[in-house]
Amino acid sequence: MEQIDVLVIGGGQSGLAVGYFLRRTTLSFVILDSEPSPGGAWQHAWDSLRLFSPAQWSSLPGYPMPRAGDDTYPSKDHVLRYLAAYEERYALPVKRPVVVQSVARDGERLIVQTDSGSYAARAVVSATGTWRHPFWPHYPGAADFHGVQLHSAHYRSADAFAGKRVLVVGGGNSGAQILAEVSQVADTVWATKEPPLFLPDDVDGRVLFSRATERWKAKVEGREVEDLPGGLGDVVMIPTVKDARERGVLVAVSTPERLTRTGAVWMGGHEEMFDVVIWCTGFRPALSHLESLGVLQSDGRIAVNETRSLVEPRLWLVGYGEWTGFASATLIGVMRSARATAQEIEGVLATSS
Repeated sequence: MEQIDVLVIGGGQSGLAVGYFLRRTTLSFVILDSEPSPGGAWQHAWDSLRLFSPAQWSSLPGYPMPRAGDDTYPSKDHVLRYLAAYEERYALPVKRPVVVQSVARDGERLIVQTDSGSYAARAVVSATGTWRHPFWPHYPGAADFHGVQLHSAHYRSADAFAGKRVLVVGGGNSGAQILAEVSQVADTVWATKEPPLFLPDDVDGRVLFSRATERWKAKVEGREVEDLPGGLGDVVMIPTVKDARERGVLVAVSTPERLTRTGAVWMGGHEEMFDVVIWCTGFRPALSHLESLGVLQSDGRIAVNETRSLVEPRLWLVGYGEWTGFASATLIGVMRSARATAQEIEGVLATSS
């Protein structure tokens, strides 16, 4: 069994950011990644995915993301190349593919069991994100629908849906971008629980980070801050989404009341036929590897003070969303949480050695 100071679970953007700051300490650490190659969950995104912030606003600590040629919004492949280069640039100790099966207590250490051996760590950072836990809402009639159903987590391109009738369920940037692409080859309907909120054409994801920064500053300074426009669910008008608007397809209706064998029914009895339903309904934290610690709450989250678990003080969580740090699930936003986590771990382990 390998003895280590800090074990980081997850080799995507959050794990790499934590690794960057752990390099500045004298602590021994390793990053375990279940993916076969660098890039984390970005490897599984749909082919045409675009970031909704320019490259300089989508960078991890220490190494700015290079400009993406003439593209304002970097592509999925550009992000993958950047993450691979980042990992290599800082010689981060990533082992892959390694699947973490469980984490258990053993005296002063946490035992991390994997499919290729075990580790005894003084501290564990979970940075697995959400991609492996897509949220499928309970929908009446979903089991009866005879068409194709898939989650945005498994959507790749619109090619398979050419000539079909497609229902896209869910707002936000995923719903808008997938709707924009699929509507070029199929007859589409976009259904959202609440009317989608569109940012002005000249505003991109930078406003989302600025909003999170103001909230963070207010918390640090102990003051209230006026709610700023632009939320993580607001749709950024990247070129493909603007094109969908120009084609008149960027129009959402309310979500249907239920699915049927051949389609969907809305309140009032209006029924439409569909061949495909694409669920753009978000994700939940992928934390099944921590079930053995008894730290998971009924909502699937873990009680934390900043990023440190309240129940298991040798456990930290980075990159799962606002509950583990403002904007921490974004490339640029994870820096604050990663830095604070590495510093806190260094201090805790120094006093316990």
